[in-house]
Amino acid sequence: MTEYDAVVVGSGPNGLAAAVTLARAGLSVHVVEGAPTPGGGCRTEELTLPGFHHDVCSAAHPLLVLSPFFADPAFDGLRRRLAQPAVPFAQPLDAGGAAAVFRSLDATADALGADGPTYRRLLGPLVDDAEAIAAGVLAPLRGPTDHPVAMARFGAVGARSLEHVARRFATAPARALLAGAAAHAVRPLSAPLTAGFGLLLTAAAHAVGWPVVTGGSAAIVDALVAELGRLGGSLEVDRWAVTLDDLPRSTAVVLDVAPAALPGLVGDVLPDRYRRALGRFRSGPGVCKVDWALSGPVPWTAPTCREAGTLHLGGTLEEVAAAQADVWAGRHPDRPYCIVVQPSVADLTRTPPGGHTLWAYCHVPSGSDRDMTRAIEDQVERFAPGFGDLVLDRRTVTAARMADTNPNYVGGDIGGGANDLLQTLSRPVAAWNPYRTPVSGVYLCSSSTPPGGGVHGMCGAHAARTVLRDLYGGPPPF
Repeated sequence: MTEYDAVVVGSGPNGLAAAVTLARAGLSVHVVEGAPTPGGGCRTEELTLPGFHHDVCSAAHPLLVLSPFFADPAFDGLRRRLAQPAVPFAQPLDAGGAAAVFRSLDATADALGADGPTYRRLLGPLVDDAEAIAAGVLAPLRGPTDHPVAMARFGAVGARSLEHVARRFATAPARALLAGAAAHAVRPLSAPLTAGFGLLLTAAAHAVGWPVVTGGSAAIVDALVAELGRLGGSLEVDRWAVTLDDLPRSTAVVLDVAPAALPGLVGDVLPDRYRRALGRFRSGPGVCKVDWALSGPVPWTAPTCREAGTLHLGGTLEEVAAAQADVWAGRHPDRPYCIVVQPSVADLTRTPPGGHTLWAYCHVPSGSDRDMTRAIEDQVERFAPGFGDLVLDRRTVTAARMADTNPNYVGGDIGGGANDLLQTLSRPVAAWNPYRTPVSGVYLCSSSTPPGGGVHGMCGAHAARTVLRDLYGGPPPF
């Protein structure tokens, strides 16, 4: 049997980023994937009708553009495939209104009227520092930052709740716009750090946009696999590993798996104390996701929404906050907050001529088996009357079934764990280097490690640097 320097289990963006980082250091690397195709949630498939290509999970990619890992020249070809919607994201409102984030900070501020100067003062410095802030946020948060001034400025406001920061604004559109972005945290908007989620994503929209990938998000994985192959690494699909004994022999094993899967893989050699600590790790709420094949573009009442790649459906800040609080308390909102992506505004390659795809999910309690299709479609119809007449086909996946798409989506949580303050600083356990496990040569690199969810590859890169430090005398990982 072939022996490798490192075997990576799981071929999501983090697993592949770990493999690429190790292969660049000259190690022999083999990736083992249980599914028939690589990518985890970063895949593109014909989920509805033939010729209609849908992103299985991840769809819009501001963090990829800001990620230090993907800044490598090896991914220049991938970056050329990024397609920028004219409007990064928008928040439709009742009576045909909408608030929108344009690429231009000034154009966005002007559209917000009386709240424009406040918006410009709040976002301007963050947009200027967007790359530095992203580098800090995507770091493991363990040592001094390379950008202390930018991070201090961001932390002073980002550590607060969105509801607190929103008090600076007098108008409903401005408050709703920030609420829609902050709700990506999947937390009550009264919780600490929710402002940071919203402000980082909004600043990213101005600095680098919220692009989709021409042809679908699977192109990200294709680029990672191609780079791994160029470096001499290998990938094996359709091979489920139940325990580490099922893997080829190697010096290091890097696991792109959820914390709940780690004890079964490692077995009795995992110390009880660490096993108990993993058991305290909490998944966040889940999502119910719907994909549609459409006969035409969505007829949003607000013209701005027709140009937006991503839309946040939920109405006012108060409505979004109520929906998020319901989900956190274990309830299904009657009017859920929904994230919607319409790739066709920037990429017409995914469907037959005249066709369009639409992707959406709403937040639900963890493990929910409730089909939220009707509630999601009601929210779309609320802001785009006549939408239902365009539906050719649809596919719904409840939170309880999201793990069929990717085993790391425990209970339908696509973010790798609850984003509360404690767990943000100690995921998956309280440790100086969370990528190490107590078992020699075994490491964790999934989105349940810092910096968390999103397609940025940094969980894998940080884990790989820890391997290089521990086993091959490399520099400090961070």
